[in-house]
Amino acid sequence: MPDFAYTARNASGRDITGLASAETKRDVLAMLTERALFPIKVEEARAKGAGWAIKRPIKAEVLAATLTQLSDLLENGVPLMRSLEVLAEQATHPRLGEVLDKIRASVAEGQQLNEAMAAHKDVFNELTINIVRAGTEGAFLEESLRQTAEFLERQEELRSRVRGAMAYPAFLAMAGSIVTVVLIVFFVPKFAEIFAQQEEQGTLPGPTIALLFLSDTLGKFGIFILAAFVGLVILIRKWAVTPDGRRFIDQWKIKLPLFGPIFLNGAVSRFCRILGTLLRNGVPLIKALDISSESSGNVVLGQAIRESAENVSSGESLSAPLASCGLLPSNVMAMIAVAEESNNLENVLNNVAEGIDRKISRQLDTMVRLIEPALLMVMGSAVLFVISALLLPVFEMSTNMG
Repeated sequence: MPDFAYTARNASGRDITGLASAETKRDVLAMLTERALFPIKVEEARAKGAGWAIKRPIKAEVLAATLTQLSDLLENGVPLMRSLEVLAEQATHPRLGEVLDKIRASVAEGQQLNEAMAAHKDVFNELTINIVRAGTEGAFLEESLRQTAEFLERQEELRSRVRGAMAYPAFLAMAGSIVTVVLIVFFVPKFAEIFAQQEEQGTLPGPTIALLFLSDTLGKFGIFILAAFVGLVILIRKWAVTPDGRRFIDQWKIKLPLFGPIFLNGAVSRFCRILGTLLRNGVPLIKALDISSESSGNVVLGQAIRESAENVSSGESLSAPLASCGLLPSNVMAMIAVAEESNNLENVLNNVAEGIDRKISRQLDTMVRLIEPALLMVMGSAVLFVISALLLPVFEMSTNMG
């Protein structure tokens, strides 16, 4: 049972503070009223040192299994409050149990399930919250929970495939970078004295001068450069979660030469799948477009979808305004147009999503095959530059002596 810290005012106007154990915030308010106290502030008390506690990440497969179990409980007639209580008690992940307890308390206070989940965005992403929101509003909560679990499992499977395929290229990149830095910082300076005379005479080759300058800079300021790089990464990560930062990054992602189509296809697939699911469960088109636009995972595509919804509300078909944004592939737009005419949009959208997912899988396989030789070429070129820059003066000295 959670503890709540409260501040209340008694009949004489004196403020009283204290702790109370209760199931929900509403129970604390009722208790204070019974004691003839006027509540001023009531909030859940944090354990001492909780601000410094490291939050253990919850794996996607654990979250997916929990959502599936919640769906099963609801389908078998177990009330939502009792279902959340059972899952919190049986949670194998301590932090997930705490989160489910807080969600149950929020629902007991009158919040919708998606609103309670939205208070824990470090656990539930926007896709999960929006699908649950659609299920709550459209009276198909059980199916939306199961659909969310399937999305999470599919995304985790895709991430696992990418991580597995990228393990060897990542090792190559790390090993090559370490070897190159060690050569430049520790090995190259030993040649500086040898090349000093040639440098004074102005006969030192340009690549060697550049290499010696790079070695000297990294040797003197390497720690500061590393610290500045880490600070820059932290600042970019903080800026990336702002509305302007997210819009800029999403717009930049879909314009990348090779990875852009993969990012865009992933967003289009999520949009089509969620929109099809909402329409199949009877959610009106305008409302379904609003929810699916927030669940696409790309701000630029979401804005285009919302603008399309405005045109649809004025009587236009869906395919015409969507085609005008230029983000959806022409073959997808053709299928949506035909589906609208045949009144079979919800089924076609899910088929489109399946087709796009298969295409993404093929694109990722191709990209991974290309990355490995590309990294080998980059690392080989860096090592070749270092060796060539060191050998050029030696060859020149040998020629002059000959």
